[in-house]
Amino acid sequence: MARQTPMMEQYGRIKAEHQDALLLFRMGDFYETFFEDAKVASRVLGLALTTRDKGSSNPIPLAGIPHHALDSYLARLVRAGHRVAICDQVEDPKKARGLVKREVTEIVTPGTVLSSSMLDEKRGNFLLAVAPGNQCSGLARIDLSTGEFLVSEAPTQDLRREILRSEAAEIVVPEESLEDIPLDEAPGIPVTGVPEWEFGIDQARETLRSHFGVANLDGFGLAGFVEGVRAAGAALRYLKDLKKRSLSQITSVSAVLEADRMILDETTQRNLELVEPLESGLPSATLLAILDATVTPMGARLLRSWILYPLVDRAAIERRQDAVEDFLGPDRADLRDTMDGLCDMHRVVGRAATGHATPRDLAALRLSIELLPEIVRRLNGFASRAVRDMVLELPDLSDVGSMLGEAIVDNPPATLKSGGVIRAGYDDELDSVRAVAKEGKGWISRLQATERERTGIANLRVGYNKVFGYYIEVTKPNVQLVPDDYVGKQTLVNAERYVTPELKEHESRILTAEEDLTRLERELFERVRSRVAEAASRIQKAAETLASVDVLSTLAEVASENRYVRPVMTEDGAIVVEDGRHPVVERLLEREAFVPNDVRLGLEEGRILLITGPNMAGKSTYLRQAALTVIMAQMGSFVPARAASVAMVDRVFTRIGATDALARGRSTFLVEMSQTANILRNATSRSLILLDEIGRGTSTFDGLSIAWAVTEYLHDHGGIRPKTLFATHYHELTELEDVLPGLRNMNILARETGDSIAFLRKVVPGCADQSYGIEVARLAGIPEEVTVRAREVLRNLEEAQYTADAVPRLAGGDHGPLGAGEPQLHLFREPSEVERELESIDVDRMTPIDALGRLAELKEKLKRGR
Repeated sequence: MARQTPMMEQYGRIKAEHQDALLLFRMGDFYETFFEDAKVASRVLGLALTTRDKGSSNPIPLAGIPHHALDSYLARLVRAGHRVAICDQVEDPKKARGLVKREVTEIVTPGTVLSSSMLDEKRGNFLLAVAPGNQCSGLARIDLSTGEFLVSEAPTQDLRREILRSEAAEIVVPEESLEDIPLDEAPGIPVTGVPEWEFGIDQARETLRSHFGVANLDGFGLAGFVEGVRAAGAALRYLKDLKKRSLSQITSVSAVLEADRMILDETTQRNLELVEPLESGLPSATLLAILDATVTPMGARLLRSWILYPLVDRAAIERRQDAVEDFLGPDRADLRDTMDGLCDMHRVVGRAATGHATPRDLAALRLSIELLPEIVRRLNGFASRAVRDMVLELPDLSDVGSMLGEAIVDNPPATLKSGGVIRAGYDDELDSVRAVAKEGKGWISRLQATERERTGIANLRVGYNKVFGYYIEVTKPNVQLVPDDYVGKQTLVNAERYVTPELKEHESRILTAEEDLTRLERELFERVRSRVAEAASRIQKAAETLASVDVLSTLAEVASENRYVRPVMTEDGAIVVEDGRHPVVERLLEREAFVPNDVRLGLEEGRILLITGPNMAGKSTYLRQAALTVIMAQMGSFVPARAASVAMVDRVFTRIGATDALARGRSTFLVEMSQTANILRNATSRSLILLDEIGRGTSTFDGLSIAWAVTEYLHDHGGIRPKTLFATHYHELTELEDVLPGLRNMNILARETGDSIAFLRKVVPGCADQSYGIEVARLAGIPEEVTVRAREVLRNLEEAQYTADAVPRLAGGDHGPLGAGEPQLHLFREPSEVERELESIDVDRMTPIDALGRLAELKEKLKRGR
């Protein structure tokens, strides 16, 4: 680099400070990349790869993009997983003495993007910082585009769960802890290691106190946090280092306590298809898709958050329900129509605070602020305390709206480059410069007509280019008519170009005025943008309140359209749903009506519902609809049912499927057992558990034994007794109803008619009389000789299910449940010594005396064995 030009030496110094990033180096109207960066940019962006210094022995690879197209190219680089450093010219090239000064003004990563073209307006874009500890770990999530800042702590053993359900776009961890944090199951999420000292508690506290201008963090609810504060400080410092700005849109930080939200781990979120479908081609097959009728981007993001983090506080849930019920009134439509005009206020103020807001962003913000009085007027028409409180929470933004209305034209261009952004009358100096520029351009536009008349040259033309400025062009046949005061400027093939002293004088005035105009408009716009950033906390508060109004009115809209009812929230431990429906399946059915079903769970006689029935009859749907009803109720929504009473649930566990884990090389059975172990170790008396086909990943006897033991454990262990829905094809498990008082058998009705099976979809008490598996196999085309033999084998397996005392044989044993009777001959244990000897005796060769003697010996052995 020492033998390169001064500009390339400058590039080398800056690149050396950002070796982990792809450097976009501003040169005039282009951002250039060099060396390996150029090769990467060429490949990812489809750019032509050229070279600098082509005549030298070592030409430098080069690829560039127009500066005005930065956002679109930047989005592609970030999506490809690259960290990008933006190096700008930080002084006016015309005023620079020697080499133009350049600096990295911003580093863009997946967790720090701000451009609307790079963000999904319906979901947050979170940077997650993780501070691992011995017993407790801290997590901090910041959405730079909105300023949302959340801090939590969790047991270190649950760190994997918290990382997976964070929906992070990027993760920051201490370099020394990279191998200790369970990141292997978060594929595709970029992870950045930073020095350990940036996670130091003293450094973190100082970073947070300095940013928020406070003496301590108690006012944010962080008084008892240590690991959480470490993560929060590291996250904020990371963003400041990358953005080189104050980040004034981050106006507060909120402590999130695990006890305040229902826990839905990543497995449960996926299995219940809360926000993402199991099949990528079915985006409408999620609870979010069914509920999302929001009319604002911030409302859409808040709805997603409410689904993933339902409440566990009864009063807070009922407050939301009150608002939903109030919004069922006739004025809802007018309110929502008015709110449909709101821009993404959260992200506009985020871009304003970081210097990225465009003229159209600020114009959209002004229009949104102008809608607030009408929104308030309409909200005042609703009666509930919850809605009235939201009106009181809306801050007065009239000063911001007035300032924007005075400063920004109604329909500004997309960028400052085109000019015409600042309204006439806002600034006297700007108006004066505009008048000069306008007068000069008017003189230029009149000059062509004047000179044609003066010279008699009918096709004389006045033009402009960046190299020669303004000129008068005359075709070659008319050159003899050119006046003496024309001064030759440029010769073309078919024409000559001239200037006059008067033209040069006006050109100087015009160009000076246009330069001043561009400078003044930029300065004034940046001043206006800064004033918006100064009002960030008020604008964010308005955005949060409006987002809540949007979500609550949306839940009312969906409830009205789909016949949902308000659930009664209780603390009695019971979930009772009359004619409940699956909110997604009922909307996706095209040719048949959804069959509703009751759920009575958690009552003393029905803490475990064991559900049997044929494949495809609807067992999984029944399980999922029960869980979705609970989640919808606790997020404040009405539910798809005729009536519902829902006891508060602290966590929903699911053991359904293993597709993703299989892709990572883990066997079906291992995944099944790992998920089951997690449930058994972490469930509480307030948990809801969904089990679908435990034990099918191993041999029949092993699987049945495990399923049996798991059911007993959930029924009796430690008095925890969580609410459980267990769908199974092991019909032997239905015998547990005889020995477990808290278990009830349920089955899904099916009717066999001739060669066909009709699935009635109705869940009723009792166990299925058969699984219909062989009939389903026959309908699927299995050869008849196979299904005939299968029936013979089935009859053999079904014999001898009960003992002579009418106790299920499987229920016996030293560890069996109370009420199972005396220990029975265990179906699965090894034969005893006496049994083996009995089996080896050849009675045909024994005399009666020998037989009696041998019988006495065996009897004595049996006594000693006891």
